[in-house]
Amino acid sequence: MLIEFFLKLRQGGVPASIKEFLMLIEALEKQVAFGSVEEFYHLARTCLVKDEKFFDRYDLVFAAYFKGVVGIDAAAALIPEDWLRKLVEKNLSDEEKKLIESLGGWEKLMETLKKRLEEQKERHQGGSKWIGTGGTSPFGAYGYNPEGIRIGQHESRNRRAVKVWDQREFKNLDDQVELGTRNIKVALRKLRKFARTGAPEVLDMDDTIRSTAKNAGWLDLKMVPERHNAVKVLLFFDIGGSMDDHIRVCEQLFSATRTEFKHLEYFYFHNFLYERVWKDNRRRATERVSTWDVFHTYPHDYKVIFIGDATMSPYEITYPGGSVEHSNEEPGALWLQRALDVYANAIWLNPQPEAVWNYHESIGITRELMGGRMFPLTLDGLERGMRLLSRAQ
Repeated sequence: MLIEFFLKLRQGGVPASIKEFLMLIEALEKQVAFGSVEEFYHLARTCLVKDEKFFDRYDLVFAAYFKGVVGIDAAAALIPEDWLRKLVEKNLSDEEKKLIESLGGWEKLMETLKKRLEEQKERHQGGSKWIGTGGTSPFGAYGYNPEGIRIGQHESRNRRAVKVWDQREFKNLDDQVELGTRNIKVALRKLRKFARTGAPEVLDMDDTIRSTAKNAGWLDLKMVPERHNAVKVLLFFDIGGSMDDHIRVCEQLFSATRTEFKHLEYFYFHNFLYERVWKDNRRRATERVSTWDVFHTYPHDYKVIFIGDATMSPYEITYPGGSVEHSNEEPGALWLQRALDVYANAIWLNPQPEAVWNYHESIGITRELMGGRMFPLTLDGLERGMRLLSRAQ
């Protein structure tokens, strides 16, 4: 079992060695991890993964290979149980969902939550009022309500939550993804402005020929600085939540931009731009960067690209305190407008199909704030977006 897992890791791009695999076997024999998939996950990652940049690849292989396992024993066979299933999860029909009504807006929702917290004295499962699991109450987990506050649920299901009261872990995008097509890079190349900067280290063939001819045939080498794309690009990636559906295309875009633009900076945000962004999702709670500092560090000549599905509660854009994860003093719309005031050359790339944009109020609000400069994250959308940014050079 474990030999096959080791080979799958190697195939998935994790450079694990035989020595590290033997170390894992020895740790299992000494029962460093026993009877727990979670313990085995961390032990195997510690033994087999040498660099944090391979964590995403490890997770993908682990999730695919051990799907359905509830326990790990070095001497035991695979036990085919659906260990990820939430037993209390309740799947409602479309007719049932239509019967559920919103509480009546942001203020009413938060006021009702406070009352429920004061009144409720015990755990509750199912139902339509108390904070619990598997019901139609707007407060809790694994149920459904069109405007709800998620408490204690592993991840988004219906993507209608107004607040999320969980400590969630997001992962950095892998910028080493091998693209199956060069089309994304070709589209990005429409945004180019070449300049020769730095030390003269590239042979200037034409000037060398002319100089050698003038020198009666004696070789006279002429060097020039290498030509680089002088365009400066600043990326803001929406990460986590509904963007989990678009990780692959975002990693392809991230990988392509890393090779096409010499002057590239990037930051992450969740759902919408607020007063803080971050560079590393593993440390987003402790190593955040002030958005004001970003504005003051990178000058106005940067081309800015926001990448996000803009699919969220409209409160997250328009209300102070509307953020799904923290209490923001100023609405997200104000922060996006500040960004556009600094960076006039900005676009928004949306991985959601353009045909569904009109069905999401939050997309319409974001598109309006961007002055219509929202493009689908497709090859055609990329080309249109790059042409717009190129004309603004």
